[in-house]
Amino acid sequence: MLTSRFSPARRMSRGRGQRGQNAASAFLTCVALFPLLAHAFLPATFKPFRAYSDASSTLVVPLSRTSTDTITSPFESGVKQGGGDDGPLPLTLENVEMVLDEMRPYLMSDGGNVVVSDIDGPVVKLELQGACGSCPSSTMTMKMGLERRLKEKIPEISEVIQAMPEGPALSTENIDQVLEGVRPFLMVAGGSISVKEISGLGGLQPLVLLHMEGNNQSLFSVRMEITQRILRNFMVPGLRVEWTDQVS
Repeated sequence: MLTSRFSPARRMSRGRGQRGQNAASAFLTCVALFPLLAHAFLPATFKPFRAYSDASSTLVVPLSRTSTDTITSPFESGVKQGGGDDGPLPLTLENVEMVLDEMRPYLMSDGGNVVVSDIDGPVVKLELQGACGSCPSSTMTMKMGLERRLKEKIPEISEVIQAMPEGPALSTENIDQVLEGVRPFLMVAGGSISVKEISGLGGLQPLVLLHMEGNNQSLFSVRMEITQRILRNFMVPGLRVEWTDQVS
């Protein structure tokens, strides 16, 4: 990217002295550190950058995920995992790990993993890590993939449940720390964000209510990214993130 003569960053840095260098630096910071946000902002907010490249040039975001890319459970296809059937196994930590080892390559290929959190009688608690922990298909991964295979190999298992890792306390201060990572880009688009309310702590569905100001359409396109950052950071079961303009 940087060495290509078609690189937009390189074209920016060539022109107009220090101004060109600053534009290139801002572009690289945006696409390298926050690719998803950059993907949303570039079409609208960064139009001025086009002045530093030829009219026929197109700005690209090399690290961003296309809109059609989705993270799905590696077990959605229903393909049976693992090798041959050697008969039922007794319920032990070693046997659970052995069965999980058959399926870990599928999880790792999607940037995730699984570890045994606890075995409580016939109940096995597993913790999904990495991309699998925050994936919308984590329930399908747990029930249709891991639980099904474990029960096939170890009939003593009555249930496999997902153990949530302990994260930081859900507070306004800690949520603000997460939001600090996106505020610079919201400011570029003429917007701001703040925590309006936290409710339901200790309940089944705690709620974080966020308030966003600004009229730029790019602001709305990054809401999902902000929501996912909060869910990944706190890992609170049942946590919901909503916006003030969506609440009547």
